[in-house]
Amino acid sequence: MTVLIFTGCSSQTKEDAFNAYKDSWASKDYEKMYDILSTDSKKYISKEDFITRYTNIYDGIGAKDIHIELNDEQDKDDTLKFTLKMDSIAGEIKLEDFNIRMVEEDIDGENNWHVKWDENLIFPDMNKEDKVRIETLYSERGEIYDKSGNGLAVNGTRYNIGIYPKLFEENKESNISNMSNILDIDKELIEDKLDKNTNPEYFIPIVKLSVDDTKLSQLLDIKGVKHQEVKERIYPGGEAFGSLIGYTGSITAEELEKDKEGIYNSTSIVGKLGLESVYEESLRSKDGKEIYISKINDGKEIDKVVLAKTRPEDGKDLKLSIDMDLQKKIYNEMDGNVGASVAIHPITGEVLSMVSSPSFDSNLFTTYISNTQSKEWEDTEVNEFQNRFNDAYSPGSTFKLVTADIALDKNSINPSEKLSINGKQWQKDNSWGDYKVTRVSDKISNVNLNDAFVYSDNIYFAMAALEIGEKNFIEESKKFGFNEDIPVNYPIEKSQIANENKMGNEILLANTGYGQGEVLVSPLHLSLIYSSVVNEGDIMKPILEQGEGVKSEIWKKDVITDKNIDILKQSLINIIEDKNGTGNEAKLDGIKLAGKTGTAELKSSQNETGKEDGWFVAMDIDNPELVVSMIIEGVEDKGGSHHVVPRVKNIMEYYLK
Repeated sequence: MTVLIFTGCSSQTKEDAFNAYKDSWASKDYEKMYDILSTDSKKYISKEDFITRYTNIYDGIGAKDIHIELNDEQDKDDTLKFTLKMDSIAGEIKLEDFNIRMVEEDIDGENNWHVKWDENLIFPDMNKEDKVRIETLYSERGEIYDKSGNGLAVNGTRYNIGIYPKLFEENKESNISNMSNILDIDKELIEDKLDKNTNPEYFIPIVKLSVDDTKLSQLLDIKGVKHQEVKERIYPGGEAFGSLIGYTGSITAEELEKDKEGIYNSTSIVGKLGLESVYEESLRSKDGKEIYISKINDGKEIDKVVLAKTRPEDGKDLKLSIDMDLQKKIYNEMDGNVGASVAIHPITGEVLSMVSSPSFDSNLFTTYISNTQSKEWEDTEVNEFQNRFNDAYSPGSTFKLVTADIALDKNSINPSEKLSINGKQWQKDNSWGDYKVTRVSDKISNVNLNDAFVYSDNIYFAMAALEIGEKNFIEESKKFGFNEDIPVNYPIEKSQIANENKMGNEILLANTGYGQGEVLVSPLHLSLIYSSVVNEGDIMKPILEQGEGVKSEIWKKDVITDKNIDILKQSLINIIEDKNGTGNEAKLDGIKLAGKTGTAELKSSQNETGKEDGWFVAMDIDNPELVVSMIIEGVEDKGGSHHVVPRVKNIMEYYLK
């Protein structure tokens, strides 16, 4: 009898088995990978541990787009050589020295190829005790400086004030009470953080403090209260710069969702307001990452093998044209009054200050906000977080410069001609019904252009506007930049002559002539308009950022012609130099100024008593260095624009003397 015994012979090659393994690897199907392991390998590591280890490592490093290919040159034994490439949070990982040993086994009557596995198949050079680690290589956000190099938003050190529970709990209630009283915060805030903690050895952060905060020594007297140094944003300019500079804070879920490029993560710090937000793209930094194998011996790291590394990228510093001391001076002169002020250099176009009042201290958002501060914000009707210098306002009589220039260009007025104006009220004819234009003073009845400026005669400028006509008025105003975006890297509201750029009736045209009606002008734009008087008729492009390649450029050329400049300049000088001038309070010994007052009446009908905003814009004449415009809201019971004039005078004197 002949007995034939057939031995199972696999049609699968080791390359076939490898391809099945690498396809599962590339798709992160770790369970299928485990199924292809050899019998000895499965004794070496359990399926649960295998899946957990790959999951933790590959998810931790952000592994994606995994590509595995056999190398061209192979030995004839059962070891295959291959290359692995993948993307990670630290960039591309490319490993060309992978070796995988294949073994042929008969399992359940089937003879197939299997993978002989150990830690070298996670990454080459990896042993059982080794760990894959990720290190963040920290970068720094770009800093903001004024024109002289003074820091306005810098990276510095704060103290993280927190609790060491093991010691703090010994006298818990008393300690919480003392801590909340010193910091002026709710007890519940401290209690909640303590309740959520499960490790008595864990430092629980409560608030951040400035390193020179006097509360620190009191806090450290409480048993269990500790402090740690942390890197944080510091704002040396304080309240005067809150609206301009803004602040940084943790990214919100909504902000993260808008990040389609994947620039940020859940722990990112971003600009929230002001220049911190406007210049976010250049100020932001990008942390680097390093993925490495930590070589362990007897529980200690003895070496590391770097798999991938991206270097940190610091943000770009921002140097401004802003003058820190001038900004503070203007803010202090405004003394908490609601309003705004902008100062520029008329010849270079440099923006020297942009002030919103009242404002806030940006440092509160990188330390903490006390209960007293929160209540102060809640109890006031004024919004400290409204950025007023980028708003457009009714300019009142400060707009008369524009009307006068257009009227001179169109020969709508003869500057030396005396117009007969009697009384304080005037209307063109009976078609205006009960509406009349009102002037402040009827001291003189024969009025030329200079008189109209000195006494701020609304009737004269209303007449001039009617002579110009609506079409010419709107068209000629464009040369000053109305209805245009001001070319500066900050969101400034557009100035306008009228809603939808049309008036439609004579009363609105007349009111527009003296800066009422629907005219709106931002403080920056008003300063730019007035700068043309001392800059040969040109308006410079405003410069906010200094740096390589930044140079002075003309934005609007010859907005005031040579034949008009001297006429207008002298009238603006007389507003201050003439004892009857509405700006006479601003007169300085030894420094010749020109300027214009303005009071904008905000009301829906002529007969009602409304809110008034006071304006004053001033500039030096002989060697022009400074133009300052300032608006203060709600001056109806404070003397109108006379509430503003002395403040601007003090600023001019401070800067020019």
